[in-house]
Amino acid sequence: MITERDSGWTVYIVECSDNTLYTGVATDIEARLAEHNAGRGAKYTRARLPVALVYSEKAKDRSTALRREHVIKRMPTLDKRSLVCTGK
Repeated sequence: MITERDSGWTVYIVECSDNTLYTGVATDIEARLAEHNAGRGAKYTRARLPVALVYSEKAKDRSTALRREHVIKRMPTLDKRSLVCTGK
């Protein structure tokens, strides 16, 4: 089990205003969401504001977070939606 002390890295999925999903990693998820919603986040989300957090999971380190992000980004949309709904 990963505790707050072990890692500050989080893999997250936000739902954009056009109902698309965006996946990313961050050390401070609240600050990252604020960046997205202020138009200073990823280029993809800038034209799809506002965004809302729909899924997050802790990672043990940056490398693990980036690998998990890559896996999620390669998932078909239905699998991502299932991940969001079930948390697994």
